[in-house]
Amino acid sequence: MEIAVGYAFAWLVGKARRVTGRADAEVDRGLDAGMDRLHELISVKLGDDPTLQRAREEAASGLEEPSARTRQRLELALEDAAAQDAAFAAALARVVAELQAAGPVDIAADTGSSWAMGGGTASTGVVRPGGAGSGSAAAQHTGDATADGAGSRASTGVDYS
Repeated sequence: MEIAVGYAFAWLVGKARRVTGRADAEVDRGLDAGMDRLHELISVKLGDDPTLQRAREEAASGLEEPSARTRQRLELALEDAAAQDAAFAAALARVVAELQAAGPVDIAADTGSSWAMGGGTASTGVVRPGGAGSGSAAAQHTGDATADGAGSRASTGVDYS
């Protein structure tokens, strides 16, 4: 359920960004469709559940992750729904498996600045050393990354080196 909650909240954050015009133009369409299916499944099942409404409010407020309390309550609500409805449990497991197969969704947004010196490394975005992993990655409104000194390295945005 923890994974389902994470994906559901990521969908809510994406929705909030689309509404405010902050969505990344290069969103992976297959992943986006899977996230839409997950949101629809959860929304239909939980309906007007106050915990789902609280998650929507937190996402709209700019949080990247739900509060610990909202996450816990949403996990419990989904566990309860799955325990009472085997078809829902199976559908939820299937959609989560599809999303996991699509790879990770790495997003860096509204980061601060970082500075590397003396051979260090600084990044204000998504770092996948050697292009490790798959799935979509996006960096939005990242801060400055500054390198100073021999061997120092800095990046901002998405770094696959």
